[in-house]
Amino acid sequence: MNHRTGKESNRNKSHQESNSLDHSKLIFEPRSIAVIGASNSPGKWGYKMIEWPLAAGYGGHIYPVNPREKEILGLRAYPSIHHVPGKVDLAVITVPAPMVPRVLDECVQEGIRAAVIISGGFAETGEEGKALQEELIKIAHEGGLRFVGPNVQGLWCADSKLNLCFDRGLEPGPIAFISQSGAFGSMLAQQANEKGYGISFFVSIGNQADLDAADYMEYLAEDPRIKAIILYIEGIKNGRRFFNITRQVVKKKPVIVLKGGRTEAGATAAASHTASLAGEDQIFEAACRQTGMLLATEAMEPFHVAHAILCQPLPKGRRVAIMGTGGQCVLLADACASLGLEIPFLDKETQLTLKKILPANAPLPKNTIDWAGGYRSPMDEARLIHRIAQLDYIDCIMMNAPFPMTWHGLGSKEVVHDACMEAADMLNEISQKWEKPIITLGPTHEAIISKLRQVGIPCYDNPGDCARALYGLIRYAEKRTDSYH
Repeated sequence: MNHRTGKESNRNKSHQESNSLDHSKLIFEPRSIAVIGASNSPGKWGYKMIEWPLAAGYGGHIYPVNPREKEILGLRAYPSIHHVPGKVDLAVITVPAPMVPRVLDECVQEGIRAAVIISGGFAETGEEGKALQEELIKIAHEGGLRFVGPNVQGLWCADSKLNLCFDRGLEPGPIAFISQSGAFGSMLAQQANEKGYGISFFVSIGNQADLDAADYMEYLAEDPRIKAIILYIEGIKNGRRFFNITRQVVKKKPVIVLKGGRTEAGATAAASHTASLAGEDQIFEAACRQTGMLLATEAMEPFHVAHAILCQPLPKGRRVAIMGTGGQCVLLADACASLGLEIPFLDKETQLTLKKILPANAPLPKNTIDWAGGYRSPMDEARLIHRIAQLDYIDCIMMNAPFPMTWHGLGSKEVVHDACMEAADMLNEISQKWEKPIITLGPTHEAIISKLRQVGIPCYDNPGDCARALYGLIRYAEKRTDSYH
């Protein structure tokens, strides 16, 4: 009894203080965390939940809780949450599902008001698990505690350097990602990170027993650091509230959603994955149109679209000019046309003007504009794009990215590389001056990709990604226009 009497009044005071704090702050920017179920076994969640925040440079206190350990990763371990000497903002729970209700109740007793429940084995497993999940909800609601999960991968917040889900942290940026899937969501986040898109916020929401997608969006809507929100969801907990909140959020920043469970087979998988009841596809699409959300269909599409929206001007229409060589032009045209984008013929005067820049063997540039594999300078390409950007019947431009190889008569690789860099700068100037987005198709040299990112010109790996990114940008511009009328 003596080990608690000296701090009982502090416990009560902490309880009162935590009630006055915003729960979202406690979850994403905690000053201290307790890992309940901490472990010295690499590979276990109880180990990772200490290893990852330490590696990320999390500056708050970390309290490992395990009755069989004295020390974990150099930190003193405590037999229970009752023995932790300091105030805990956030409990991270990794114990087996049957133990979670008792652990959560102990957290409530200690005045903890926020938790992340990593453990699975709840409503996604059947009736027994569902009853266990209902018990968690009851304990949390009666105790004034809010929690993420259960059945989650964790979360990442760049501002607080709290990493509970990645082997290594992500590069901060303007994107937030809310994912109902943990492993798949973290894989997408890391792929987006490799593309240089920049993610400052990630949360795996799992079964959404307490906090749901709408809660996280409501929080992120007020964060000035976040410029775009991406969702991967399988089922909506409270449809009316979700769409009402989304309607308000999209007035401040774009929301792009990838919906799982859109087919009968996918819906069956969603039920056993996160206990989600996937709604009818047509109903969800109609709701997206009404709220202003952008609906994606491919895994990386939301990130490609967000990147385009954040770095390119909004187009005034759907009319696209396409430049490339051979098959590039054909596949880009196919991809754009399949999405309902227009590819208008260029006027005769423009065709003749552009023909003078193109190689002699190139066909008359009606749109598409085909270099026919001929030698050309990256700056020639940029000058041609400058001419196209001035046409009042062209709203957007798609083209190959500058590529640093040695072309006949142009000099060394170094000279051509410098020309590519200069061309990237010119493309950015063209895009901004004429307020027309430019989307490029790789592959190209990593240094050129880095330069394109720096100046804000999107570069994608294949024609489909180019077209879907541009289509998302166009739809966002249309929705913005509609919202002002």
